[in-house]
Amino acid sequence: MLSGLLFAIDDAEDRPGRLTATLPFAGVTLIEYQARLLIAAGAAQIIIVVARLTPELLGAIARIGQRGVVVDTVRSAVEAAEKLHPLSRLVVLADGLITTEAVIAQVLRDNGGDALVVVPETGAPPGLERVGGQMAWAGVARLDPRRVAEVAALPRDYDVQSTLLRLAAQARALHILLPGEAEKSGHGIVHHAETLDARGRAVVSRLVSARRSWFDRYVLAPVARFALPRLVERGASAQLTGGSGAVLGLLGVALVLLGAPAIGLFVAIVATLGLGLAETLSGLRDEQQGVRMQSAAIAVLTALAIGALGWQLHHGMGEELGLIVALMLVILGALAERAALYRFRRRWWASPPAYLLVIWPATFLGLGLWGLAFAALYAIATLASAIETLRAQV
Repeated sequence: MLSGLLFAIDDAEDRPGRLTATLPFAGVTLIEYQARLLIAAGAAQIIIVVARLTPELLGAIARIGQRGVVVDTVRSAVEAAEKLHPLSRLVVLADGLITTEAVIAQVLRDNGGDALVVVPETGAPPGLERVGGQMAWAGVARLDPRRVAEVAALPRDYDVQSTLLRLAAQARALHILLPGEAEKSGHGIVHHAETLDARGRAVVSRLVSARRSWFDRYVLAPVARFALPRLVERGASAQLTGGSGAVLGLLGVALVLLGAPAIGLFVAIVATLGLGLAETLSGLRDEQQGVRMQSAAIAVLTALAIGALGWQLHHGMGEELGLIVALMLVILGALAERAALYRFRRRWWASPPAYLLVIWPATFLGLGLWGLAFAALYAIATLASAIETLRAQV
């Protein structure tokens, strides 16, 4: 069993009375972000060493518990040793640590004994603890649970985090050099709210930019980089953001049906961006049901907008093929989306909002039927490529 040991003890240097662990980071609090990394690595138990239980910390602990793991708060190594299973693998993250899933995966790569992620002492940021061999601890460790019991046997006024580190160093823990990519991704121990905010924005930006759809990368990502930090700062919920996008999308569909297809499709595209922001917010907060709901809403809105355009072309403009082509596009798009598994997805493949972006310029020029036809060809190309990609995996 994998267990995680987190710390919520130190106050932020520029926020007196506020724990660093409860500062906002990437849409959640820092300790929730740390817990999410551990849960993604397979942790079934999270132990949090606390000095005091603030309202912000209690809220964060409750939200972590909703992710299906056991969460225990302790005030000493004695209590931690009592909660920790003696046969578990223990991953320790420093108070105020920002890191990535890749670093956690690296420290768990083998089943050996103690291991410390380190950086060269020369040039290491101030505040990192030295562990010998001209190395400094980078904030991540894999420890034998016996180390916690050893700390518990010492006087209670010993600092749990530092003492664990010293005992591991004395036991000649394996040194794992921090990858250079991790430093570029913002890995570090931070106790400044402004620095955390800046790095949290970078995490949000990478999250959206890393998506494989070209629409998400080149259209949604710039919007997300601007809007998400402001939504997070104001505590906006994913449900409210998604609901606003859905209402705007229905307005766009109504405009198409009322004879303003170019304006209506543009409004629908903006609405998909709102739903995409809501989906990203849900992902940041590990609200998987919300992610699925927003993703489904984007697909449904796209189908409604395409269907409305086909109806308008058929009944409002006398284009008899409009409704047929629109129906074909919806079916082809659904099949392509079904076949385009995420892990095999190529950048150029279509996604629901991408169809609207293909259709809109032609509709703006009064060539709505041609826009639908081009989008249908795009769906066929995506479906064919997805099928061949899946066949190659068999």
